[in-house]
Amino acid sequence: MSLSVSAAPSQAQLQFFDQLKALCGKAFAGKTTVDNQPSPAFSGEMLMHVRDCSDRQIQVPFVVGENRSRTWIITKTDSGLKLQHQHKHQDGTDDISTLYGGHTTTAGWAQAQTFPADDYSKDLFIKTKTPQSVGNSWHLYLYPNESFSYRLTREGREFRVDFDLTKEVALPKPNWGAAK
Repeated sequence: MSLSVSAAPSQAQLQFFDQLKALCGKAFAGKTTVDNQPSPAFSGEMLMHVRDCSDRQIQVPFVVGENRSRTWIITKTDSGLKLQHQHKHQDGTDDISTLYGGHTTTAGWAQAQTFPADDYSKDLFIKTKTPQSVGNSWHLYLYPNESFSYRLTREGREFRVDFDLTKEVALPKPNWGAAK
């Protein structure tokens, strides 16, 4: 039995993408609202900056304190949306754990999309000795003019950051390795 893949992104996926793209050029503050395994890597001021938007891709640097290593990349594909996590070192080179993520497997909603870990990510997690991440799913929630949330779930792990879209903040410095 083969798994069918839709021939095109769903209307809900296209709406989600367009609503996120409408935030291009803006930055917003956020805070951790759920973290059942707190880490110092996620302490400090948190910002998301929607930038580098095209008809097929949106890049969203996620800044934590002085750490500008993380960028979420949302790409419109022939069959849905793909989320990747780009990680860079301070000198702009790729971290070994970069471009992991997943692809939508359901239509989702205009306000919510889920991205289960893809095969590339699962292989990377095994290679980097983080096999607990093989079961990762990432969830993005977008309520225009209200909030944006990034959530990670897997067995025994939940992490969520909520961003307030009602108050723009000053744009952060570009992420490590990004063009100015």
